[in-house]
Amino acid sequence: MVILRSVLLFFLAGLCEIGGGYLVWQYARNGKPLITAVIGSIVLILYGILPTLQPVNSFGRVYAAYGGVFIVMSLLWGWRFDGQVPDKADQVGALICLIGVAVIMYWPRVLPAVRR
Repeated sequence: MVILRSVLLFFLAGLCEIGGGYLVWQYARNGKPLITAVIGSIVLILYGILPTLQPVNSFGRVYAAYGGVFIVMSLLWGWRFDGQVPDKADQVGALICLIGVAVIMYWPRVLPAVRR
């Protein structure tokens, strides 16, 4: 259950970061109304909060693993919203990233001995 929650948090963080950034991009680059950028900024703030809910207390580990999730979700976002179909290299790279995420976040670790 912990892993499922963690994966869901990564997915939600990815949606918020990519979606929020996309909305700001639409305002800045494509002339959408200012409210588009405001909503995008609020969504980006939510993105900043979501990783703090991960079950791991290591900022570096969480954000390193999230980087792999971000890569995969960015490719999927580009496919869905910009029509850029991921090619074989994109697919292999995404798979490698997801393997890295699994190793960084979910590999069993031995806790260090407590010093007295």
